[in-house]
Amino acid sequence: MKLYSYFRSSAAYRVRIALNLKGIAYHTVPIHLIKDGGHNRRPEFRAVNPQMRVPVLVAATGDVLIQSLAIIEYLDETHPDPPLLPKDPIGRAQARALAQIIACDIHPLNNTGPLRYLKNQMHQEQSAIDAWYHHWVRAGFEALEALVRPGPYACGAQVTLADIFLVPQVANARRLKVPLDEFPKIVGIDAACLALSAFDRARPENQPDAE
Repeated sequence: MKLYSYFRSSAAYRVRIALNLKGIAYHTVPIHLIKDGGHNRRPEFRAVNPQMRVPVLVAATGDVLIQSLAIIEYLDETHPDPPLLPKDPIGRAQARALAQIIACDIHPLNNTGPLRYLKNQMHQEQSAIDAWYHHWVRAGFEALEALVRPGPYACGAQVTLADIFLVPQVANARRLKVPLDEFPKIVGIDAACLALSAFDRARPENQPDAE
């Protein structure tokens, strides 16, 4: 498989974790989202993904898949061992809900595009942009801290979709200096996950395009 990725992209980070957990070999195609106005805006990448975002997974069939949640669910359906969702329907819904707090509520407001818009079109100072970022991370983490189960992982004893989404968001929070003292359960889950090789190998600093 081929993964179009950017080492700092939390969405690509999620897919790297899932591929590693499944033991699926893949080739990384780096797409730098910052240099030269963003290599994702080049015509050759736009032909791959008209949305001009990473990750993009080219499956063994040659089909091109976009959006991290869709890609990860595809991987779980085609490579079911180990499963990324609990067996029972309630547990599955709860794991998906935790993942979606990140994917739908936190990440979209703090992605590269909105932050660039705040800076370039809305002419906001960097301090205001940082305050925006911190606010939405904290709002989401407050909910997650209340909802996660006793560890070691977000949904208990099994690594799930929720952990795959949580760990990259924690990495982003740390990089942008969001204080995490109020979120001991989240910090504990992050540490437990990063002790696993599949998570550790997916870290941004361990990618071939890391700077």
